[in-house]
Amino acid sequence: MATIIEKLDDVVNSLTKTKNITAVAVVARDGLLMVSNTKSNHAQTFAAMAATMFIAAETATIKIGGWTPDRVVVESDDCKLLTVATGSKALLVALTEANANLGIALHDMKNGAKKVKDVLS
Repeated sequence: MATIIEKLDDVVNSLTKTKNITAVAVVARDGLLMVSNTKSNHAQTFAAMAATMFIAAETATIKIGGWTPDRVVVESDDCKLLTVATGSKALLVALTEANANLGIALHDMKNGAKKVKDVLS
């Protein structure tokens, strides 16, 4: 029987096999890195930053309109950062190349987020 970490690793690895997504992490809502496919020394900092941005967007939208975002997308000339809610416990974060198809990447992330939610439920 696979552990929770092994199951989350499977989700991360399946997402990085797509041509739209280059790096993936599962991050607890408090910013702690759960799993990632990157060996960067900055992975924990990246995880904390992504969670902070998502929670800030969530807080703002709740205060302004009483709704919560499903995802936060940050775009630059070099890449796109996608952060998708997976339920109350975690976030799924991915990087894409700048020219990646955003619709396909978000579709893949939505499917991955459901898998993460199922694993953590």
